[in-house]
Amino acid sequence: MVKQPPGGRGMSTRLKTAEGRSTASQRWLTRQLNDPYVKEAKARGLRSRAAFKLLEMDEKLHLLKPGMRVVDLGAAPGGWTQVAVQAVGARGQVVALDILPMDPVPGATVLQGDFQEAEAEARVIAAMGGRADLVLSDMAPNTTGHTSTDHLRIMGLAELALDFARKVLAPGGAFAAKVLQGGTEAEMLAVLKRDFTSVKHVKPPASRKDSAEMYVVALGFRG
Repeated sequence: MVKQPPGGRGMSTRLKTAEGRSTASQRWLTRQLNDPYVKEAKARGLRSRAAFKLLEMDEKLHLLKPGMRVVDLGAAPGGWTQVAVQAVGARGQVVALDILPMDPVPGATVLQGDFQEAEAEARVIAAMGGRADLVLSDMAPNTTGHTSTDHLRIMGLAELALDFARKVLAPGGAFAAKVLQGGTEAEMLAVLKRDFTSVKHVKPPASRKDSAEMYVVALGFRG
């Protein structure tokens, strides 16, 4: 059972100084300071508030099980990796892959590299000692502020993650990736429905209400 961060309005925290910061930067910092998920992540030693998104999806859909082999694509800074390691236990395997350097996560194998490179699948499978039971992707490109462009970019990443997942998943495996509200693109959705027995869209409570992000979760990879 995932315990939700404490809610309630309470007393808000203000920035001590706004000198040298843009208005947008001030708004972001103020939101971070007053975000219960940020505070709870720090209290639990989690590297990002995004960890709660995976915890909440797992509570709803039971994605993570002891002994599983899990791949976390675009893993930095490692919040989802931490959750996966705790869930799969000592018998499981978690491989975190990111193009950026990432601090080690106890219990996980951290690889630096581009998941689109030809040898990436082989590196991941070798590190896991077999094919994956679950591929996770919380990847998102830097936003431009142009809605149509941002939608195309994030959906492009999700499609690439799906292509990777289909190469490394074991039969019966699952896939979860960030998309944007409005649903998964028709072409990607058709592939998911063809290759998996169940496809769902989920917006976990930890996903901010003003954010258009949501997640597509596909279960029962047909192989």
